[in-house]
Amino acid sequence: MARGLYPGVRRRVPGVRVRILVTMLLLSAAGMAVAGGVFTVVQRRQVRDDAIRTVTADSHEFRQFIDGDRAGADVATLLEAALERQVPTEHETFLALVDERPRFVPTGRRPVRLEDEPAVMAVVRSLAADAPTKVRTVDTSGGPVVFTALQVRVSGRPEVGTLVVAVAVGPATARVEAAARQYALLSALSLIAVGTAGWVVAGRLLLPLRRLRSAAEDLSARDLSRRVPVSGRDDVSALARTVNAMLDRLQTSFEVQQTFLDDAGHELRTPLTIVRGHLEVLDTADRQDVDQTRDLVLDELDRMSRLVDDLIVLAKAGRPDFVRTRPTDLDQLVIDAVEKAAALGRRRWTVDALTGRTAVLDPQRITQALLQLAVNAVQHTTQGEEIGVGAAVGSGTVQLWVRDSGPGVPPDEADRIFERFSGTGEGSGLGLSIVTSIAAAHGGTVSVGDAPAGGAVFTIRLPGVALVPAASTAPPTAPARAPARAGAAPAAGDAGGTTGSGDGTGPR
Repeated sequence: MARGLYPGVRRRVPGVRVRILVTMLLLSAAGMAVAGGVFTVVQRRQVRDDAIRTVTADSHEFRQFIDGDRAGADVATLLEAALERQVPTEHETFLALVDERPRFVPTGRRPVRLEDEPAVMAVVRSLAADAPTKVRTVDTSGGPVVFTALQVRVSGRPEVGTLVVAVAVGPATARVEAAARQYALLSALSLIAVGTAGWVVAGRLLLPLRRLRSAAEDLSARDLSRRVPVSGRDDVSALARTVNAMLDRLQTSFEVQQTFLDDAGHELRTPLTIVRGHLEVLDTADRQDVDQTRDLVLDELDRMSRLVDDLIVLAKAGRPDFVRTRPTDLDQLVIDAVEKAAALGRRRWTVDALTGRTAVLDPQRITQALLQLAVNAVQHTTQGEEIGVGAAVGSGTVQLWVRDSGPGVPPDEADRIFERFSGTGEGSGLGLSIVTSIAAAHGGTVSVGDAPAGGAVFTIRLPGVALVPAASTAPPTAPARAPARAGAAPAAGDAGGTTGSGDGTGPR
């Protein structure tokens, strides 16, 4: 890699605001310079073209007058008569010569004395006999002059007359140059105004970027709460909003990761301590002690495995692909969940209610949530007690619930049981948290209430789930091991909207 001459000196790179302003000023200056240059060239050419038209027209008039019927007139008389009838314009002048000597000039102020200009006289003296009229441009003491020289001859007379028609273009050219200087001055003032306004505008447009940089500098590995204030609606403001959304995702990912590490560190330490403690006091000579320790270690390892699986599910809950929705038959979803839950325990499994509707949701995640709630219900009921699963649709909201006939949930613990590791029963203590995460990923909630006939009912409420228009479909297949029992959905006061734990989290 090439290195500079002064490796210890860091070259300062102009900021975006400066580069935008410099680029804008350079482009503006280039545009003004091109416009001014083109204008000046066109005006100079226009001045010369006007002068050429003037001398050409006057020369044509002089020629018509001289070539007219002038019987008996000599060259001098013709030239004098021609000059008397023609009045020069402001920057125009004439000169009549006889045998190359000045003879007549117009009265009044002349822009240039042609007889005193060597360049003009040299052209006159070099004219050949019967030379055609030709427009010429020469530099004089009074500036550039456009002129023509036409010869005048009278048949039978030896004199040779020359009539010079000239227009001084210097004054008009000077006005064009003065206008160009004024344009340059106004352009410079305009550039100053544009630069000032551009500096302010660029600063306002780039303000979200500066705030973004400040927020990025203030971010740390443990604090991702800083956000960029956004008020505009331009592309830069849109970028700032996008970065804020990215920071939200990063903060969520960091918090999920930190929670995962804290939970794993906290919950895995206990089974590891138990296993270590029993292994340290293990009497290898005592067969009974070895068998008991082995069973305990395997049980703790199983619990650690379930805990890790639950933590992984919760860690994935914040990811965009945590749920993959598709149109799902709610009735078949409920029946399938009851059929799967029937293997969890010898209970009277029933289908409380069906909807006959199709909703757009993730059937695997919702089934996982219902089975978590079913595990929770099994852990708080005894053999032969009833557990019901149902679904209902009302006011655009999908409700799915699991009802049991257990001891219920005390009101003061209705919220606490959804917190992580809040359970006193079997399992990892994460089941209800998993249900909560699944419901939240669908834009819904979970709550617990009292069942009408006693016990608890955990209800998943999904208000943001799209419903597919009803279509003629085959009736869902009833589970072989779960007798269906029609029933109404729990009352609104009995069912809430947060998830329950499938492994018995929370005292009941």
